[in-house]
Formats: sequence, C-alpha cells, structure tokens
Amino acid sequence: MINFRFAKDYLLHRLRAKSRHGLHSPFVYRLVDEVIYDFSEKKVYAQIENIRTELLSDNQMIAVTDLGAGSLVNNNRQKKVSAIAHNALKPPRLAQLLYRLVNDLKPRNIIELGTCLGITSLYLKNAAPDALLFTLEGCPQTAGIAAGVFKMANTDDIKQITGNFDDTLPGVINGLDQLDFVFVDGNHQKEATLNYFEWCLPKVHENTLLIFDDIYWSEGMKEAWDVIKSHPQVTATVDLFWIGLVYFKKGQVKENFLVRF
Repeated sequence: MINFRFAKDYLLHRLRAKSRHGLHSPFVYRLVDEVIYDFSEKKVYAQIENIRTELLSDNQMIAVTDLGAGSLVNNNRQKKVSAIAHNALKPPRLAQLLYRLVNDLKPRNIIELGTCLGITSLYLKNAAPDALLFTLEGCPQTAGIAAGVFKMANTDDIKQITGNFDDTLPGVINGLDQLDFVFVDGNHQKEATLNYFEWCLPKVHENTLLIFDDIYWSEGMKEAWDVIKSHPQVTATVDLFWIGLVYFKKGQVKENFLVRF
C-alpha cells in the first residue's frame, strides 16, 4: 500500500533540495562533493554485499522483539531472516554513504543505535578500523544473527549491547569522554528520538556528527527533526531525506541544507 504522505514529502524534498552546485557553504560543498557524491566503488563494498546476499537467502525463522515504532512493512512477530534482510537492512546506497561519512570523519568512537542484522555495523567498522564501535540492539535473536555476521566477516572487536535503548544507551554515553559519531536508527518515535538527542548533547564537540535515520518516517519523526534542527547547539544540518546529518561546528553560520541524494 502506498504511503501518500511519505510520497508527497519525498516529492517536495526533491523539488526543494539542491545539488553541490547550489551550495554556498564551503564546508557543506566539500562534504557533498567529496563524500556524499563519491560513488566510486570501494573494495570493501563487494565483501560486505556478499554477506548481505547470504542473508537474503537465509530462511530460518526468528522471534523479533520490537521495542520501537514497529515496521511499516511487516509487523509479524515471527520473521524469516531473509525478510528482515530485504525489508529492514539499509540499502547499499545508504550503507555505503555511512561508510564514506565515517571514513571522512575518522572518529575515535562510534555508536550505532539499531544493529539489525549487522550489515551497517560492518560498513561502519571497516570505515574506521581503529575506532571503538558500540552497536545497540533491542531484539536478542536479531542480535544473535548479527553476531554470526560479524564472525563471518572475521570482525571480533565490535561491542554488541542488547536491551532496551533507554537502559543501554545512557551507560555507553557515560562511559565515553566525548561522542564522535552517532547513528540513530532505532525506535523511530518522536519522544524517544529527542531523548537520544538530548542524552548525546553533553558529550558532543566541534567535530561530532549525529545522524538520524528515517526523519520523514512519520509526522512525529518530522517534528523531532524540526526540534533537532532548531536546537541552539546545532550549527548545521544536512537533510538527505532518508537521513539527517547534524553538526556542531563553531563559527559555522546556522543553516539547514536540503541536499538531493
């Protein structure tokens, strides 16, 4: 069934968004030109996508514990791994963008809120092999599949944490002296999203990048994105429709950029 509200938002975004040539901020122009629009193939892409292909043919059933807003595609409790891989994993285009953003930023630590089956986690880790990567997942059985994915990829230094984000995220944040890169891809409700944002704020610094997924998922998520954009500590946001990038750079004139992706 077509979500007409979502389709309308997408069309309006496409009409209003700019490419690199319509941007007057040197910082955002470089980001778009050298990172967001870098569509060249990287060796690691094929390696990770081969694992995605295996997940897409995995017919084992698992019990899915959904602690967030649920799925717009399939809300059945019992799901095939292949169905989760098809409906819930970030598509290659977005997962590879996250890889480039991490590779460009070179963070010392990364928090991923929403492991799913672990494909995005692999992209994040490969982009910054020396960074501490904490990936949080609410569903134990989904986290179990991700653990197998990490083993398949010979990646044994991703810190998996399973449980309700309200219980697990504060402890991870408190254990770090600062936050470098945070990808919020879980819950998808206004109040929860704003809570995660507020919890991060005391540890952000000039080079921190927060990324919020599915900012047009619902009216509530759109409202949360508006609140985040207007926060006084935020100096620049980049709205790519599918995700929103949030920066805290000192000296940057506050501006919200809509970029076509």
